[in-house]
Amino acid sequence: MTVSLVEEARGGPFVYWDGLENACQEASRLGFHGIEIFAPGPEAVDQVMLKDLLRTHSLQLAAVGTGAGMVKHGLSLTDRDSDRRTAALAFIERMIDFGAQFSAPAIIGSMQGKWTAEVPRPQALSFLQSALNRLGAYAAARGVRLLYEPLNRYETNLIKTLADGAALLSQLETNNVQLLADLFHMNIEETNIEGAIRSHCSVIGHVHFVDSNREAAGRGHLDLAEIALALRESGYKGFVSAEALAIPDSHSAAATTIATYRTCFGP
Repeated sequence: MTVSLVEEARGGPFVYWDGLENACQEASRLGFHGIEIFAPGPEAVDQVMLKDLLRTHSLQLAAVGTGAGMVKHGLSLTDRDSDRRTAALAFIERMIDFGAQFSAPAIIGSMQGKWTAEVPRPQALSFLQSALNRLGAYAAARGVRLLYEPLNRYETNLIKTLADGAALLSQLETNNVQLLADLFHMNIEETNIEGAIRSHCSVIGHVHFVDSNREAAGRGHLDLAEIALALRESGYKGFVSAEALAIPDSHSAAATTIATYRTCFGP
């Protein structure tokens, strides 16, 4: 279950917004196995308190998002300005350090940026590849993976499908980067979601379990049972995380997600 601590992103696709203590209590009560944190930066989280909350509620930290680097600080790995790219790398490295304290991978989504007239696609992809090489190695040295998320066409014009993501990963010098398969983005960009999962499951390290309308799994039109079957039959063993809009409210979105999860994956 996703928890946002970034006020600038309020209303975005995160289930809980009212602090870690509330989120952990609810997640545990409903039967979730972990939480995924979207934070303004590592300094925004009291790590001692978080460790205590996770232990008390028998939860894991599934992943940490880095999107606040873009949303709050306006940073991206493909910025035309080298100093801004360096700042983006430094922000992500600090988030990797934070996640590594809990054996949790960091996610690169919106911070990948876009290509523009000033930064043509080949240059933007070169910047991105260089950043993933550096950050993948940085994460490996701390014993965690790095997750890269293809996004839909309205959020990036770089990598939009699992096939393109896998091709990008195959060109890296590091083997410590895996793909995040987000079902909302895949619903827009993939011609066949289950087929894409089966073809590229070996490089999928995390799944955002959400429906076609970015609401909780079970509130849209995706065939989630077939998607779950594709994940199970492909041998996927990682988290499926509820990155969904809190519609009609956080509790309802979380409860609907866990009910759908159990229907699709079992207890």
